[in-house]
Amino acid sequence: MCHDSAVQDEADRRLPLPILGLIGAGAGILSGMFGVGGGVVMVPALVMAGRRQSRAQSASLAAIVPIAAVGAVVFGGADSVDLAAAGILVVGSIIGARGGALLSHRISDQRLTWLFAGFLIVVAITMLIG
Repeated sequence: MCHDSAVQDEADRRLPLPILGLIGAGAGILSGMFGVGGGVVMVPALVMAGRRQSRAQSASLAAIVPIAAVGAVVFGGADSVDLAAAGILVVGSIIGARGGALLSHRISDQRLTWLFAGFLIVVAITMLIG
């Protein structure tokens, strides 16, 4: 791992519970409306609030599980879930998430932040022209 624990502690301050709650609420609303929340909402918000990129990513991944479950149940109740597609996405995502998490530990937080910002720009452009 390329992170020094003293640097981690200094660069990753604790956030007040109301701030975390607001970030979670915003992510939940946007997740239910648009199918986004973890990476697009929580990670940038946590980083802007003082969390390191890698810590923001890991918190987001843990928090998105119940958000996604609630959204899936609500959409499932409206018979709006393509279970076959969801199942295939799950298999690919499990494999990809493990590889991505292992890879992120080999990249500095600064580089990880820049790569993430670049990814968000590509997503934004794709959505605008797509």
